[in-house]
Amino acid sequence: MALLRMLPTVVLVLACAQGSLASAMYFLRDTYKGHDFFDRWTWETVDDPTHGRVNYVDKYTAKSANLSTATFNKFFMRADSTSVVQPKARGRDSIRIHSNAAYGDSVIVLDVQHMPTGCGTWPAFWTNSQKGPWPQGGEIDIIEGQFLAPPYRRLGPQDECYPGVHLNSENIVSLHTTPECSMPPVRFQTGKATSSDCNTQVNSNQGCGTSFTKKNSYGAGLNHIGGGWYVMERSRYKGIKVWFFPRNDRYVPFEVKYGAGVVAPDFWLENEPDAYFPVGESCDYDSHFDEHEIIFDLTFCGDWGAAVWGTSGCGPSTCQDFVDNNPESFKEAYWEINSLRVYTMLDFGLGASKDDE
Repeated sequence: MALLRMLPTVVLVLACAQGSLASAMYFLRDTYKGHDFFDRWTWETVDDPTHGRVNYVDKYTAKSANLSTATFNKFFMRADSTSVVQPKARGRDSIRIHSNAAYGDSVIVLDVQHMPTGCGTWPAFWTNSQKGPWPQGGEIDIIEGQFLAPPYRRLGPQDECYPGVHLNSENIVSLHTTPECSMPPVRFQTGKATSSDCNTQVNSNQGCGTSFTKKNSYGAGLNHIGGGWYVMERSRYKGIKVWFFPRNDRYVPFEVKYGAGVVAPDFWLENEPDAYFPVGESCDYDSHFDEHEIIFDLTFCGDWGAAVWGTSGCGPSTCQDFVDNNPESFKEAYWEINSLRVYTMLDFGLGASKDDE
């Protein structure tokens, strides 16, 4: 079995020696599993920049309150699901963490088993410029949910689908940048473009987004199928691409499923990404994106969540009242991460890490 798992890596390395795949290959740089998220990530306690009803706690509080636990191959981050939030409190206890390392051109592979879901929740997995200040250096939202707030309300079985909040079942990937970055409406992706201007100063910072057509890519639907793999490739030559492979998808690339030492997305059988953001004349890569840290967070309500609460189907109260007074509703509000792997080109100078300073 070990030999079989090494086979794709061996084949790719041999091909690289011939020069045929050199520009398409990424080599494993960092693996985060279990306790690595305690040891190699920063736990933030800042006020929520999206104005959510949340109290981000430090690592030691999270451990003592059982809001975060780890085993050799699992990492959990949870919202508090036992306490009523007092009116003068900052909000419901939750977690926001970011990687100490930052990465430029790279491939990120997230193996996620479960993500937070339920009314009032707004979870996200994303990357952001470590240097900043935001939005300089760019933001890439990898997991955040589909934006179908009125007047784009969808009628039918999945009526409650909003931008990363409440009862979503489909993901949206979006970029948020400084001015002069836009995307063509038609491009090589299975998803559907929802907006084209990435500039944070227009359209209330909607960014340029692509909504997934693949079902169960977010929320309870993702959890029901046992999660899967999210992959993001970013390259100054090829742009930014995101794929989602469900747990039972027969087309999951071997190196993604088994954590090989090398990945080459250009040669995957299912090569068309769910979301694709080309770079070039309409969006210069180097002036809009630099080295990014990786972020997990779970907030509640916030700018988006509170705004669409009235049409969410979550009840007659306000979003804040619901979050404050219904702790039992947050039992499914947790991340369960199997692993996070980051691959870079052979020039490891593309990334920067606080650990390396």
